[in-house]
Amino acid sequence: MVKEKVIKKINKKPTIHDFIKKRKYLIWWVADYDKLNAEAIVEATLNYGDWEDVQELFAIMGIKEVAKIFRKKSRPSKMGRQNYFPITKNYFTLYFKKHA
Repeated sequence: MVKEKVIKKINKKPTIHDFIKKRKYLIWWVADYDKLNAEAIVEATLNYGDWEDVQELFAIMGIKEVAKIFRKKSRPSKMGRQNYFPITKNYFTLYFKKHA
């Protein structure tokens, strides 16, 4: 019984919530990491994360899904806002154009 639980835990694919809980420095102002949506985690990772963080996010979510979220959220809303830093927006616009 215990051995089965250990095997399940080892074989369990990490979720984006597991990912962000290990990287509280990316989104330090949040109290409950389980309530974050994928858009918030992608935004925090692309804005504040290093390349290893970004690569692990790609491994968990897939580069196409991250690109889809980025493209949707990097356009200004009806209120004229979007939360990506200009340098981040420029870099990942070019990166996803080539790789996703």
